[in-house]
Amino acid sequence: METKKPRIVILGAGYAGILTARRLQKILRRDEAEIVLVNKHNYHYLTTWLHEAAAGTVDDERITISIRDVIDSERVRFIKDTVMEVETAAKRVVLCHGEPLAYDYLVMALGFEPATFGIAGIKEHALAIRSMNSARRIRHAIEARFAEFARNKEAQEKQQHLTFVVGGAGFTGIEFAAELSERIPALCRQHGIDRQRVQVLNVEGAPNILNGFDPAMAEYAKASLESLGVQFRLSTKIQSVDSRGVTLLSEAGEERIAPATVIWTGGVQGNTVVCNENFETVRGRIPAGKDLRAPGHENIFVLGDCSVVTDTHTGRPFPPTAQLAILQSAVCAENIAALVRGSEDVELKEFVPFIKGTVASIGSHDAVGEVFGVKLHGRLAMMMKAIIDIRYMLMLGNLKLLFGKGKLSAYVTPTAYRQIFSSK
Repeated sequence: METKKPRIVILGAGYAGILTARRLQKILRRDEAEIVLVNKHNYHYLTTWLHEAAAGTVDDERITISIRDVIDSERVRFIKDTVMEVETAAKRVVLCHGEPLAYDYLVMALGFEPATFGIAGIKEHALAIRSMNSARRIRHAIEARFAEFARNKEAQEKQQHLTFVVGGAGFTGIEFAAELSERIPALCRQHGIDRQRVQVLNVEGAPNILNGFDPAMAEYAKASLESLGVQFRLSTKIQSVDSRGVTLLSEAGEERIAPATVIWTGGVQGNTVVCNENFETVRGRIPAGKDLRAPGHENIFVLGDCSVVTDTHTGRPFPPTAQLAILQSAVCAENIAALVRGSEDVELKEFVPFIKGTVASIGSHDAVGEVFGVKLHGRLAMMMKAIIDIRYMLMLGNLKLLFGKGKLSAYVTPTAYRQIFSSK
């Protein structure tokens, strides 16, 4: 009598999910386990490039990769569907369209949702960068605002501004503000609008941008953004957002900015499909155990933006970055393979992340970061950003994928190299 193979179900094809699937298909033999990957779209996208798609400086297809180009379809079964619920007692996943999917081992890597921190009107009236679809909506909204402003001669005669307010000065906020500022001149020429009539405001509750960065590097980034035309409102909170604009609050008092389009990048939390009352959560994320299992669940692993991992040295959570998700995928795959091949009491590998550094892009001509303790800015930071992204593409597939339709193919052209090496 043939023994039933254990089924491993992976929810989400972001950085953590897709790499866990790829690693498992290499580690486990065909007869050892069934691997199932569930994702609402049939593509994987580079989340760290969503700000470019939202600003309209890169085409959507350049940062999306077909899941079937990444996984081995003979080893991993892909299901295109939306996850509705995880029923831990029944050990199954409820899908929107398909039949409930039973699992023996589950990997929850469904990504993030915007965290609104209770700010009135954020959810209803602000735009948030969270997916390819949301990036498209933001790009279309920006283009629509320019077209409307160009038609509104009365507003131009009253010296009104076309204003975009970016809420949050973390990675996504400063990267998006830079990309938008770089695109504005072309949109102004297209619609016949004076560049001086368009303003980008970055609002941050803290007294500085890029919290966690070296102060000198953060100041460099701020100066670079200001050279692109970005205006800052630091130590300022967004009090409320409505259909017309935004109300800010600082020590100087309230400031009303309207009309304005608000793009919210001020915070994220884990996907509430799994980060809910069914699991232990801390500030919207599930605390991952040392072996990346969800508390109280021996057969469920939690990765990426759905998880929170505490730095034992600082006592603070690691930022939910792509780098952390990639590192988690390796340990998760090894631990699942150990469980499949051993007993339930097998000793699993502890997740001890080695964070190599971070690099933030500031438009197409500048970047800032720290890698292996070395502070970088300008062309050196741009080169490192390119190396990091090329390395990820190689982890996903092979040289064919790198030179193919992926957005990273831009890095291997002579023009791209000239741009990187000629930048400041």
